[in-house]
Amino acid sequence: MQTLKNISRRQWNFLGFLICFAFVGYALYTQHYGGLDPCNLCIFQRICFIVLGLVFLVAALHNPNGGGRFAYSFFGLLAGGTGAGIAGRHVWIQSHPPEPGTLVSCGGDLGYLMDTYTFNKVFALVLEGSGDCSTIDWQFLGFTMPQWTLFWFIVMTIGVVVVNWKK
Repeated sequence: MQTLKNISRRQWNFLGFLICFAFVGYALYTQHYGGLDPCNLCIFQRICFIVLGLVFLVAALHNPNGGGRFAYSFFGLLAGGTGAGIAGRHVWIQSHPPEPGTLVSCGGDLGYLMDTYTFNKVFALVLEGSGDCSTIDWQFLGFTMPQWTLFWFIVMTIGVVVVNWKK
């Protein structure tokens, strides 16, 4: 049996890919079988997990020994940091729900927004949050889904940097 110290960079990166794949799979499961429709912030977080998972997968397949490992650390930090920022914003919105009686707009479907505005404008609109984003539909051990995704983005981002930075 291998100890954690003996696991190769390739194996760690493949494990990171599997974890990201599992998170996206669970999100799709809760959407299609659990009846939890994702808000726009949730969709952006999924995209970040997909990108982070792809960074892990390509790093596992490439398994660089030289400077390429720094590139995987950088791109993983970029994807994971973006995901953590979006999840952090989502946690903030959920902890500051709109005042009772306030009319809250859901901001529109993401497909409609993408057809109507530039990506920069869509990203800004999504980060403003919406009525859907403040709703808490799911909890595990007292934490909401955005809180869990924030935690895992932080863990996975640290993981991608540490795994690919070390010699």
